[in-house]
Amino acid sequence: MAETRTPDSTRRSERSRRAIYDAALSLVGEAGYGRTTIEGIAARAGVGKQTIYRWWPSKAEVLLEAFLERGGQAAESDPALPDTGDLEADLKQVLRATVDELTDPGFEIPYRALAAEGVINADLGAQFVRKLLEPGLQLYVDRLRAARDAGAIDPDVDPRVAVELLVGPLAHRWLLRTLPLTHAYADSLVEYALRGIAPR
Repeated sequence: MAETRTPDSTRRSERSRRAIYDAALSLVGEAGYGRTTIEGIAARAGVGKQTIYRWWPSKAEVLLEAFLERGGQAAESDPALPDTGDLEADLKQVLRATVDELTDPGFEIPYRALAAEGVINADLGAQFVRKLLEPGLQLYVDRLRAARDAGAIDPDVDPRVAVELLVGPLAHRWLLRTLPLTHAYADSLVEYALRGIAPR
């Protein structure tokens, strides 16, 4: 008699979790954050809504973990900023990629919704910064620290402050939609920032 195998509940749970992530991101992109519901996410993912409530208390938490999952996959494939020896070129490459990501509707709409919810919900906002933003910012810090050690920037520069010269204006323009987000703008941020932190 053939042996009957017990279904792997861990694998099934992982499939369900990924389906929920995909459903949440796509629904927010299609319908907007306000019209996205746990029920809608469950229906799109093909799971019961109680499955979602068992793992997350709100749709905002689902979105946060969906982005963390995406960020984790990116980190596995490319865990550090490029270091070709040309700091300006490396930073321009990364900031241009950031512009592409922030202007991709599939990413921008749910990410903007999550950022806005984090302003209202202090606990979610703290998680957003700690889990999603800070790991990426730390990659910039590491690259700038290496540049400082190599003498490419002023030895008195605080890398964490220097990072904000790069990404702060980019985030401001994106969040408030003051002007278009372009590669040319990203390049100018790198050029201006490097002038300010160049060796004296």
